[in-house]
Amino acid sequence: MFTGRVIGQLDSTIHHPWYAAKKKLIVEKTGPDGAATGDYIIAVDTVGAGVGEPVLVLDEGNGARQVFDSSDAPVRSVIVGIIDEIHTSA
Repeated sequence: MFTGRVIGQLDSTIHHPWYAAKKKLIVEKTGPDGAATGDYIIAVDTVGAGVGEPVLVLDEGNGARQVFDSSDAPVRSVIVGIIDEIHTSA
């Protein structure tokens, strides 16, 4: 899992049928302090996240398939939460 910030949405006219009606978002990875790492990933949204929101991303194929209750879904990264706050010990 990692934290990130939604920076955009991906739309496509040609895609695997499993992705039909699923929102795909571009997520910029962030560190614990919320600073961007310069890396990004495309993840399927399950929580209704929008551009600019901090999110929690599950980035592991088997876990992502379990979120969708599918043993053969072609998915790896899933947004599983919108982050309200991050508390770290200094």
